[in-house]
Amino acid sequence: MNMELPQVNDFRELFLKGTPLLDVRAPMEFQAGAFPNATNIPLLSDEERHLIGIRYKEQGQDAAIELGRELIDGQPKAERTAQWQAFVRQHPEGVLYCFRGGMRSRISQEWIYEATGIAYPRVEGGYKALRNFLLEEIDQSITEIQPTVLGGRTGAGKTIAIHRLQNSIDLEGLAWHRGSAFGGHVTPQPSQIDFENRLSIELIRHRAAGRFRLVFEDESKAVGSRHIPPALYEHMACSPLVILDVSLQERIDNSIDEYVTSALEEYQAMYGEDQGFQKWAAYATHSLSRISKRLGGERYREMNAKLQHAIGHLERTGNPEAHQEWISQLLTDYYDPMYDYQTSKKKDRIIFSGNMKEVIEYLTNS
Repeated sequence: MNMELPQVNDFRELFLKGTPLLDVRAPMEFQAGAFPNATNIPLLSDEERHLIGIRYKEQGQDAAIELGRELIDGQPKAERTAQWQAFVRQHPEGVLYCFRGGMRSRISQEWIYEATGIAYPRVEGGYKALRNFLLEEIDQSITEIQPTVLGGRTGAGKTIAIHRLQNSIDLEGLAWHRGSAFGGHVTPQPSQIDFENRLSIELIRHRAAGRFRLVFEDESKAVGSRHIPPALYEHMACSPLVILDVSLQERIDNSIDEYVTSALEEYQAMYGEDQGFQKWAAYATHSLSRISKRLGGERYREMNAKLQHAIGHLERTGNPEAHQEWISQLLTDYYDPMYDYQTSKKKDRIIFSGNMKEVIEYLTNS
């Protein structure tokens, strides 16, 4: 094909617009890292890519290309082209990419053009160029933003506050983890690469909107098993601290909503009512067992007995009120001492403390 098909290189605009992205890399490449608006419809399966890679190492590029043609000619080509055609018609404003913007992108473009007459653009430099751009944007963002960190005891509702603010970034949402021993979701966390990509895009969008004073929840270096970029964490660790201070009962209610009500809904939506309940109960039991050493044997056994009683009560009645006992003890005996110790080292950074209404007003107007 002699026609030169279009390329795009305004990466910032792609992410600001939320442009649909057609990722033609192999599934295992996509799983290792991709972008929020990307859909994976691969040119090559994992096995095909593996075989072509072996042929390339042993016999060179021409032999690898020839093997590729043999593997996907005929029915595989027709099926993949049909899938791309459906994507293109659904997302006429989209773009496609492979790993480096080379042969796989060009082949996909050509097949789409042959099938539809649409010159669908490809990303210049492919996934690698987009990824490098986002990493550079994290570094650039850190030099421009002025973070305020929102702290408070476990269960205070910091994430609720974050969602009520326009100039905030929900790191726990991006990392898909609630940031505690009971913070896991029924579906897994994104890859570290995906977490960083999502974070970078959020930072780009805030900066484009002229928002440089950004609020982040007070986090440790890791949210679940995903790590906050070190430069951002260090910036947050020396930034002003606002404390959300609410009653113990509010914290218990918020924790029941997160650890019990919302978590159970997730499990039942995934597995059905009965199996979902059993899987949620196993998750809650396992989460408590993970901190058993820190609790100490006697206190762990006491709290686990309360948890099992509450699980049984919830299964019989549908009422989560029995969970107040073990959650109250979890907050006051486990999380509060850690919070007091950590906050004692941050006192010089605290610039404001108040309830939910007061904190929202302060962060909105400051």
